[in-house]
Amino acid sequence: MTRLGYQIPNFTYPGVDESDIFASVIAQAKAAEAAGFDRVFVMDHFYQLPGIGAPNEPMFECYTMLSALAQHTETVRLSSLVTGNTYRHPTLLAKTITALDHVSNGRATLGIGAGWFELEHNSLGYEFGTFTDRFEKLEESLQIIGPMLRGEPVSLDGKHYQVVDAINSPAPISRIPIMIGGNGEKKTLRMVAQYADESNLATGPIEEIPRKLDALAAHCERLGRDRSEIKVTKLQMVLVAPTMEEAESDLNNIATVKGWNDEVIEVVKSILIYGDADTVGERLQACMDTGIDGMTINLPGNGHDTDRIGLLGEIGLAATAS
Repeated sequence: MTRLGYQIPNFTYPGVDESDIFASVIAQAKAAEAAGFDRVFVMDHFYQLPGIGAPNEPMFECYTMLSALAQHTETVRLSSLVTGNTYRHPTLLAKTITALDHVSNGRATLGIGAGWFELEHNSLGYEFGTFTDRFEKLEESLQIIGPMLRGEPVSLDGKHYQVVDAINSPAPISRIPIMIGGNGEKKTLRMVAQYADESNLATGPIEEIPRKLDALAAHCERLGRDRSEIKVTKLQMVLVAPTMEEAESDLNNIATVKGWNDEVIEVVKSILIYGDADTVGERLQACMDTGIDGMTINLPGNGHDTDRIGLLGEIGLAATAS
């Protein structure tokens, strides 16, 4: 499971040309591994997300990126946070995550969710459908992918997907954990209880976490699942530096690159856990104190500075040590 994960969500860096982006990503992944993070994640998106940048900012296809990062890391597990189910047929996704497991020597994790970014779907030609459609598709996908990752042939005559004796050869090297991302208490957490090894709660108020944990426990009880088998983590967006002055400087630097005005900068501050090491450490500890099992943390504003990743690792390891 992820005790302390590191997500790379941003590929727009001060002073870095597009042709040099991947070198920075490699450096970030290596820095996260060296700092004690146990998983490295990238987003499964094709456009940059609102709140981080503009749609036309650089974004890489995640599984190509993860397979490449596997060649530059040794111990961290690798995953999308999280795969948009709507972008790939479930049999293709099962083959893709299996390939990642082989090229990483057994370090793949499948993070998956229903998909939500409507602009991306409409612009690039992926069917978005209704909220109900997307969750029906996710559940059918889990019914296909789970057996395929276990080396079992699977047939399904579903509403959205139909497969007949689908096989996955070679089988994964490892037992690939399935992590479902999302906060929904009725649908998402019920599917976690039924199909997943892990739950990743998306960004949102820390105060809501106990209610999410209670909802998951209720689903497990109803389905006869041992709640202790499922590990729950939380995604946190952070901007940390040794001092508040350096944090302000880091934020201003990325704001200049992205063209943010003062109003946008204030909005970004409100979204992030923001500040010096002590301030951020207290907030991360408060998150862990809600009863979750771990955290995945990103540095969308200054993760290109690998010293900041090292600092975040120290803070994160301290918060998750108990």
